[in-house]
Amino acid sequence: MTGFSRHRKSGACVATFTAFEADLLRSLASQLIELLRNETAAPESPDPLEAMLDFSGPTLEPEDPVLARLFPTAYPGDDEAAAEFRRYTETDLRNGKASGAASVIDALEEAGLPPQPEDGMFIDVELTPVAAITWMRSFTDMRLAIATRLEIEEGDEEYWHELSEDDPRAQVHDIYEWVGYLQETLVRAAS
Repeated sequence: MTGFSRHRKSGACVATFTAFEADLLRSLASQLIELLRNETAAPESPDPLEAMLDFSGPTLEPEDPVLARLFPTAYPGDDEAAAEFRRYTETDLRNGKASGAASVIDALEEAGLPPQPEDGMFIDVELTPVAAITWMRSFTDMRLAIATRLEIEEGDEEYWHELSEDDPRAQVHDIYEWVGYLQETLVRAAS
């Protein structure tokens, strides 16, 4: 299983992915970007000053459960404060998460991942400390998205490990576990 380690001389975090692994990471990052960009924000503000300052983010909690998990309500007991907070912050947060996922794709492609990778191909990725932090954040977002779709709850690990291999959720859970492993090894390598 591929994981990250620290390069002795450069101090960079490095990993060698199979073509399948690299392409899977690219796909997960692409899906995350698509999800972040799909749901529209709020309608344009009638206030010209507000429009000029670009505080026109969404005011309602996202309908998609994954987006609701990625952007939880800041003030659960106060709808007005929660809407204002969301309006001023969510657009930048979405853009930051999408940019992080795009940097994962860019790094994989810069490392030589072609549009149609071939079996037997390996992709060597080397991350600076700043890039490593960006990847860690993207791994967190990917895992939250997968966990939400699978309805993974804390304490139900035994249930997930008992699924038969024929259950399609078992494969997705394996991906969830693998991204967690990558994140863990990256944290260790960056420390």
